[in-house]
Amino acid sequence: MLENGKIWVGVNEEKEHIVMFPQMANRHGLIAGATGTGKTVTLKVMAEAFSELGVPVFLADVKGDISGLMHAGEDSADLQERKNRFGLTDAGFVQK
Repeated sequence: MLENGKIWVGVNEEKEHIVMFPQMANRHGLIAGATGTGKTVTLKVMAEAFSELGVPVFLADVKGDISGLMHAGEDSADLQERKNRFGLTDAGFVQK
């Protein structure tokens, strides 16, 4: 998700947006963490934002978690509950 030309990747304890400056990104990256820590969601957000900026994106997905990325998704009841709990709104992909 883009926010004033920056990639929004999260929120800190004070509810401030954590952003990444596209010009600070390089060609390679690694996102690592334990199960359930948001790696796949982070990859999806970053891929969408870089694509929106016109940057070609290639993701290697051995496990298959992002194989459905090319299809528009729908919120599950669990996802909607989490969005409500954290005060998140739909600010993501809009088909053009």
